[in-house]
Amino acid sequence: MKKTLLIILMAFLSINILLGQAKKPTIMVVPSDAWCKDNGYIMEFDNQGTKVLIPNYKQAFQGNTDLGLVISTINGLMAERGFPLKNMESVIKTLESNSAEDAMMASKETGLGAAESPIDQLKKVAKADVIMQLTWTVNTTGPKKSITFNLQGLDAYTDKQIATAAGTGAPSFSATLAVLLEEAVLSHMDNFNSSLMTHFDDLFENGREVIIRIKVWEDWGEDLETEFGPDDEELGMIIEDWLADNTVNGRFNTTDATESMMLFEQVRIPLFYERNGRQVALDTRRFARNLSSFLKKEPYNIANKVTTKGLGRATIYLGGK
Repeated sequence: MKKTLLIILMAFLSINILLGQAKKPTIMVVPSDAWCKDNGYIMEFDNQGTKVLIPNYKQAFQGNTDLGLVISTINGLMAERGFPLKNMESVIKTLESNSAEDAMMASKETGLGAAESPIDQLKKVAKADVIMQLTWTVNTTGPKKSITFNLQGLDAYTDKQIATAAGTGAPSFSATLAVLLEEAVLSHMDNFNSSLMTHFDDLFENGREVIIRIKVWEDWGEDLETEFGPDDEELGMIIEDWLADNTVNGRFNTTDATESMMLFEQVRIPLFYERNGRQVALDTRRFARNLSSFLKKEPYNIANKVTTKGLGRATIYLGGK
């Protein structure tokens, strides 16, 4: 009897361990905007006519050997705790190989490409759940050195801060940068990881938070107040009903709604969907395309186009491609 109970207990613990591992978020460590600015790794980005200063990550990796060392140190600390990591340098290389193809993409009607910042592109390629922004400075007091760091965990879909750790390590005469950083971060890492897991457990229970926008082409001839379907219901209400049926626990906010646009925030979408008998990650683009397909079919037959910005925003344009 005792042996049977022991086997059952071990099996139960094994299942819990496996589920815990499956729930852990995918993470990518990046240098913070402040660090890049302080070290001169900045470039100008034209965001639909507005000039914006953004980090030049490629130049930072090529020009600062400490950056790769510091990120590797944090990656190692996270890997020891079982968190899957994306290597930022590898993601940048993938992004560069895709850049020529992305430059060729344009709207069929206008010939204009979609405006997307480099950090949005980086997030899209990495497909990480959490971005860990790292800032650090080396303090020198006589022959001694210490590290002051600030580590912020950001939800890659919403940019909301979900975990933080900051502090200054003990001074040392001879420790290397990696050792100084590890010693400074180590005492904060477990609380930081606990905050990450609390956030990710919430995602599993309540869904991932994204933003969905609906817009109407000017030349469509219909709008969101037009009545469709056998019940002659307004299109805006049909879309809201679809979201209520397809979000986790029907959770979303209609932030704004007019005859030509709707803005849905805090839209909670499932983390996974079933495809060919297996669980596949569900992202904002796929979720928006499901709504797009619904509107294209009978009895609505509404032609539309889906665009995305970063990981957490999608816009559906109604009335044409």
